[in-house]
Amino acid sequence: MKLETLLSRLNYKILQGTVGQDISEVVYDSRKVCEGCVFICIVGAHFDAHDRIGDAVAAGARAIVVQDDHDVAVPGGDVTIISVPSTRRALSFISAAWFDYPAEKIPVIGITGTKGKTTTTYMVKSILDNAGHKTGLIGTIEVIIGDTHIHALNTTPESYIVQKYLRDMIDAGMDCAVMEVSSQALMMDRTAGLEFEIGVFTNISPDHIGPNEHTDFAQYLYCKSLLFQQCRTGIFNLDDPHTKDVMLAADCRIETYGIENPEATIWAENIRHIHRPGYLGVSFDVRGKQNFPVELDIPGKFSVYNALTAVSICRHFHIPEDVICAALKVAKVREPSLDPARL
Repeated sequence: MKLETLLSRLNYKILQGTVGQDISEVVYDSRKVCEGCVFICIVGAHFDAHDRIGDAVAAGARAIVVQDDHDVAVPGGDVTIISVPSTRRALSFISAAWFDYPAEKIPVIGITGTKGKTTTTYMVKSILDNAGHKTGLIGTIEVIIGDTHIHALNTTPESYIVQKYLRDMIDAGMDCAVMEVSSQALMMDRTAGLEFEIGVFTNISPDHIGPNEHTDFAQYLYCKSLLFQQCRTGIFNLDDPHTKDVMLAADCRIETYGIENPEATIWAENIRHIHRPGYLGVSFDVRGKQNFPVELDIPGKFSVYNALTAVSICRHFHIPEDVICAALKVAKVREPSLDPARL
């Protein structure tokens, strides 16, 4: 692909060379530099790829993308040097272009929140699949592309990997995708340049505040809100006390859900906890834009919230109510790892 095509949605400066040449691969790991590639210098917590520019050029990189705030020694020769405000953001846009903007080919659903992301993604996948869709999933536990299950290392992978998975889903015949979107991923631009059909906010609590995560709750809240600047429809849990703060930054159509909250677009009422020999569950009635009873094999009030989220999403796909109910009844979720690296 031409370098100028990869850069077409970015603001950049040419420090050396031209952008008309062909690029063989997009690389952001200095160990994987190959002949004819563009090497994007990512700044990490414990490394700075700008220190590897010389090695990248020696290994055959045709173009180097550097960050504006770095005073780099421009190597000689015919290698092109591109300067951008943020190389992480550049990686997202370049990766999207490299894989031909897969999020523009199928609807992508992004779910963010402190809790509920994993369960809800599986519920949504169950409903969509039972309705005849072929749904890919990117989450804390695994990535699912058709019959292929890939162990996940992060809740939301690096932007290049996100775009690759979405392209793989399209190539495998998937017609929609659902993914967990962590606040750190939003902060680190892993989903920049990706337009979500639907973005969802489940809830927020101060669970990820610390030196290697978010500096304070305000930053955590702000990072969650970024999702709603890149989606067409935002769906919010109206019962969470911080929802209105997240909504303030939203640049999308807004819908809501809640429990016994008629102000919401969709709400639940008549919640009944089910106790039978060998069985625990919960049932409730959906009200608002849709009206039907639901029973879940997963007990607890939190399960009601997760199911409401899934219903709020899947109604946009015009799925019959009986299919939604049957799919929620059989939705199964694997237990996520507690590994802190899955942020």
